[in-house]
Amino acid sequence: MADTHRRAGVPEKPVLDGLEEKWSRRWDESGVFAFDRSKTRDEIFSIDTPPPTVSGSLHVGHVFSYTHTDTIARYQRMRGKEVFYPMGWDDNGLPTERRVQNHFGVRCDPALPYDPDFTPPEQPGRHQLPISRRNFIELCERLTGEDEKVFEELWRRLGLSVDWSHGYQTIDADARAASQHAFLESLERGDAYLSQAPTLWDVTFRTAVAQAELEDRERTAAYHRLRFRAEGGRAVLIETTRPELLPACVALVAHPDDERHQDLFGTTVRTPLLDVEVPVLSHPLAMPGKGTGLAMVCTFGDTTDVTWWRELRLDTRPVIGWDGRFLADPPAGVESPAAVAAYARLAGATAHTARERIVGMLRESGDLLGEPRPVTHAVKFFEKGDKPLEIVTTRQWYVRNGGRDTALRDRLLARGAELAWHPPHMRVRYENWVGGLNGDWLISRQRFFGVPIPAWYPLDASGQPDHTRPLVPDRSALPVDPSTDTPPGYEAAQRGVPHGFTGDPDVMDTWATSSLTPQIAGKWRSDPDLFARVFPMDLRPQSHEIIRTWLFATVLRAHTGHDALPWKHAAISGWILDPDRKKMSKTKGNVVTPGHLLEQYGSDAVRYWAASGRPGTDTAFDTGQMKIGRRLATKLLNVGRFVLSLGEAEAGDGAGDGAAVTEPLDRALLAALASTVDEATAAFETFDYARALERTEQLFWHFCDDYVELVKARAYGDHGDAAAADSARAALRTALDVLLRLFAPVLPFVTEEVRSWWKEGSVHRAPWPDGAELRRHAGDAAVLTAASEAIAAVRRAKSQARLSMRTEVAAATVTAPRATLDHFASAEGDVRAAGRIGAVELREGEGALRVEVTW
Repeated sequence: MADTHRRAGVPEKPVLDGLEEKWSRRWDESGVFAFDRSKTRDEIFSIDTPPPTVSGSLHVGHVFSYTHTDTIARYQRMRGKEVFYPMGWDDNGLPTERRVQNHFGVRCDPALPYDPDFTPPEQPGRHQLPISRRNFIELCERLTGEDEKVFEELWRRLGLSVDWSHGYQTIDADARAASQHAFLESLERGDAYLSQAPTLWDVTFRTAVAQAELEDRERTAAYHRLRFRAEGGRAVLIETTRPELLPACVALVAHPDDERHQDLFGTTVRTPLLDVEVPVLSHPLAMPGKGTGLAMVCTFGDTTDVTWWRELRLDTRPVIGWDGRFLADPPAGVESPAAVAAYARLAGATAHTARERIVGMLRESGDLLGEPRPVTHAVKFFEKGDKPLEIVTTRQWYVRNGGRDTALRDRLLARGAELAWHPPHMRVRYENWVGGLNGDWLISRQRFFGVPIPAWYPLDASGQPDHTRPLVPDRSALPVDPSTDTPPGYEAAQRGVPHGFTGDPDVMDTWATSSLTPQIAGKWRSDPDLFARVFPMDLRPQSHEIIRTWLFATVLRAHTGHDALPWKHAAISGWILDPDRKKMSKTKGNVVTPGHLLEQYGSDAVRYWAASGRPGTDTAFDTGQMKIGRRLATKLLNVGRFVLSLGEAEAGDGAGDGAAVTEPLDRALLAALASTVDEATAAFETFDYARALERTEQLFWHFCDDYVELVKARAYGDHGDAAAADSARAALRTALDVLLRLFAPVLPFVTEEVRSWWKEGSVHRAPWPDGAELRRHAGDAAVLTAASEAIAAVRRAKSQARLSMRTEVAAATVTAPRATLDHFASAEGDVRAAGRIGAVELREGEGALRVEVTW
């Protein structure tokens, strides 16, 4: 855009209030941030912006991290890049479903027919109203649409420089088509496969859970010492925290080197109460120092049980269903009347109730020895769940991720090394995650508001599905919904009948869609020309806790699908901490919503606080920093008004043409500006927005507190000739223009406002300052340093004497090394004018510059 001079239009009393609304509207009208897709790939900087989860409201942590991204986008735009900076909405998945259930008081029942006239209750009732899947999805789309409007309004208020015409949803048609296309490609390569196996299961949401979605939570429990019977009636003791799983017991296991149990290996024992014969085996995962050294293997109590079951080829005796309750029928092996009667007391009970009941029965039979021993231990939960996970056997879709393939794991580790990490130490988190994978990626979910698995299964003569021969759609038909669409070669009437077909009922894990955000945002399938211009992308900004999920999964999909990294750089943000130094999160209930902060302090001030947080570092929520940011923005208004009120000077366009800057002190300012530009540029090139802001702010206050005060009298024409006055005015305007551009990525509103007072075009399309250009007319920065130290000493003397800063100083003696005195002498006239000093005596001496004043 044009960057030309115009007649200064400085307001009499500039204020910060109202700048957000004024400039957001003008940016929209003028298309300042519109993406020009005619540019070539090397002219474009593309960002894989995190799509925020649409589940209620944004919090201050979002403002924190998204500000970081926006500073980089604005910097790259000023560097001459065409910035592809889309905003997406992550609107499918469990958070949205939970919000819809609570907001409308409904729950999804896929067995119910669609009601085109359905209207949700005005007020949620005590019991959630069951509705069809299609009705439920319509409510999800309705609520997320409302939330997204609120989110966009806040992002605009914050000043995110996104091109809103390039938005997307992770559930829209493009996203569904891209996700299903990637799935079908994975299926063709053999990377995606269907398997029936033990699965981590959330009993509340009734869905499978992947390894990346787990978290350990400390919970109280108790060890129960149980008595099994060996041949001849010998008591064999074990300890367990889950006695309710006794009906699911399939073996006892001890470490092969545990001498206490050598004679039991290869024999069998019988379970208490249920009298089921189970083998005693050895395995190196057993822990001799835990309990009696013998562990009860059940199907399934934890992931170690799964390992033992698989490696020791044990039987399967499932007892817990998808709802978290004990199954109605006893497992295989529970056969005697007494055993069946004992199990009947557990049928239909939750794990907690079943534990209480079986402990009572064991106590009555004498097979519980002593009282339970309390313990606190880590229990696995779904990160969004409220109850401990169970392990049930289900049929699920998996994608190979290196967890069981050493060669693929090594290639993914190499990709991590190829990626540029900011800060670099975050790469370790990626490597630890990839190195610790113990299974493939489970991508299917038993939920409703998500991208459907694009598969059907043929039915045999008895109407049973053949899962070994999935039917898939033609790519041109994507997206599809197997619950309503028909597979190639079939008719709708064949759904659910012998020799017909049935659709896969599951949807993809939300990460299976989000892992394709570069492809979705870049219109991989629908706009190949755009995709070629933006992919692989330049930057993925995100927080550190989802390196294991979003970042890793995106690297996996790009590696297997495109043989490339999805982006060149990963910029990692830290968390926002509350006053107790705990992470802010909705689940903890300690989040702060940003609306009132933006109202109270202004968007620039909130952005200032956010940009002060260093990359990858957890940062405290601090309104004190916002107050500092507001003071800084106010100072920019005031100093801009002062500089421009001095009148025109031959300062060029402020981009480095400093021919009118002739005085040593003014040329010293240009040198200081050049150094700061170089440092800020180097910081932004490594995505260190905080360092760039810090260095710019340091120079700004030095400029305001020292330089402006030093040259004010000369700029007014109170001393020196006309050329000296012009030099001061030119330097002031050059400095103002450079500082505004340096601040622009962080403080977009106030910098746009001040620059608009005398220039056409947006500061956000102005060129980034060039240190080399500034140096063409720069002098020695030490002149400004010496002058600043001298005037500071004079002010200090007046303050200590409790005198006004306007008090006249009869004489001043300046003592310093010869080189410093020479630097001071170059600016002596300005120091004398600023300090109201009469005579000045220079004395050569050692150490730092010192000033003695005489009143």
